[in-house]
Amino acid sequence: MHASSNEITGSASPAANTVYRALPRESGLPVIGKSLDWIRGADRLLERLHRDHGSAVTVRMVGIDMTYLMGAEANQLVLQNRGGHFASSVWEELIGPFFHRGLMLLDDDEHRLHRRAMQAAFSKPALAGYLRDMQPRIQHEVGRWQPGDRFMGFAALKTLTLNIASEVFVGHAPGAASEKMNTAFLDTVQAATGIVRLGIPGTRWYRGLKGRKYLERFFAAEIAEKRAIPADDLFSRLCEARDETGEAFSDEDVINHMIFVLMAAHDISTITLVNMLYQLARNPDWQERLRQQSQAVSGDRSAALTADDLAALTDIDLAMKETLRLCAPLPAMPRKVVRDTVFDGYLLKQGSSVAISPTLTHSMSEYWQEPDKFDPERFSPERCKGMHPFQWLPFGGGAHKCIGLHFGEMEVKSILHQILLNFRWSVPADYVMEQDYTSLPIPKDGLPLQLVAL
Repeated sequence: MHASSNEITGSASPAANTVYRALPRESGLPVIGKSLDWIRGADRLLERLHRDHGSAVTVRMVGIDMTYLMGAEANQLVLQNRGGHFASSVWEELIGPFFHRGLMLLDDDEHRLHRRAMQAAFSKPALAGYLRDMQPRIQHEVGRWQPGDRFMGFAALKTLTLNIASEVFVGHAPGAASEKMNTAFLDTVQAATGIVRLGIPGTRWYRGLKGRKYLERFFAAEIAEKRAIPADDLFSRLCEARDETGEAFSDEDVINHMIFVLMAAHDISTITLVNMLYQLARNPDWQERLRQQSQAVSGDRSAALTADDLAALTDIDLAMKETLRLCAPLPAMPRKVVRDTVFDGYLLKQGSSVAISPTLTHSMSEYWQEPDKFDPERFSPERCKGMHPFQWLPFGGGAHKCIGLHFGEMEVKSILHQILLNFRWSVPADYVMEQDYTSLPIPKDGLPLQLVAL
């Protein structure tokens, strides 16, 4: 029997003359370890590891020995990172060739300087501009959706969020390059879990490297104009950004940040939205409740939402939080141990790799009643009291908490509001959306919906 959540403790440093518990281990297949199990169902694998081993277990994954630390106390230990015991540099081993020096991959002073310089691009005035600029695009794209018995939800949402990112972040109306960008982003994300981690034609790793090169060329060709003619898009703001010393980002840094932020922005919004459509299709009472609130707040499909309108869409907030609990866009968050650390009686040695998992924590009965149930009211103010601060963490936490979370929430609410005003949707009663964890979780079948115009 493993320790319950309130018994699990983490300490900054090991104590002298202490005998620590032996970390359980599962090796799996040679070299690739449990990689295939992860791709087939990371959620099921993590739940089984927790059930079999308790608060920690070391697993071989894509060529790396990864120790999974499980539960809210583990999340707090790693994400608060008091004393600097954990580093994000392990991301370089996993996705470095594709998202080199993205904000999530930086540490310490360098991370702090880059984050502060980027903060202006996600300030309240900047977000207000993005909100204004995305409204016509959302209305136009959703208005073109064709009702039918097999409307492919994932493809439609992925196109929509990339087109918004093209316009709001890059400053271009969607065009011929959008599909190439979409393919390049998908290839770079999926390459991270490639079993063959060499640039051999036909492998995910090879496609990821090609995708990265395409994105580098695309953004490099735009930088001179962005620096010469400032605008309000994210790309321009990064070209203008200055750190505390007044130093601008280099062209290389601008490209690195654009590739990472654009990927995160449209992939995470897409994952959140497609899972919201799925949950609201399975729970039509909640779909109607959200629709009625949207109609009450701003029932005119052609009206632009304001920040006050978004704040009034409280039921979408509840449904979004519950959806992010049921499907965290980032299933695991790895770190490198930079000095010996103790967690729940286990010694985590310097140089080893650890990971925490929002996906697992969000499904643990220690924290959630009926964890498999879609119950947005669990995030109401009354029921939120007493929640552990690290039991819900779709955006991470601590110094590396997602810098674009407010943009993502704003985009998701704006899109769902417009869908609610235009359509009603459903799935068969026995339908279950299976997730593909080759990269970030996406529906294996693309989420076919019965879409009916209102």
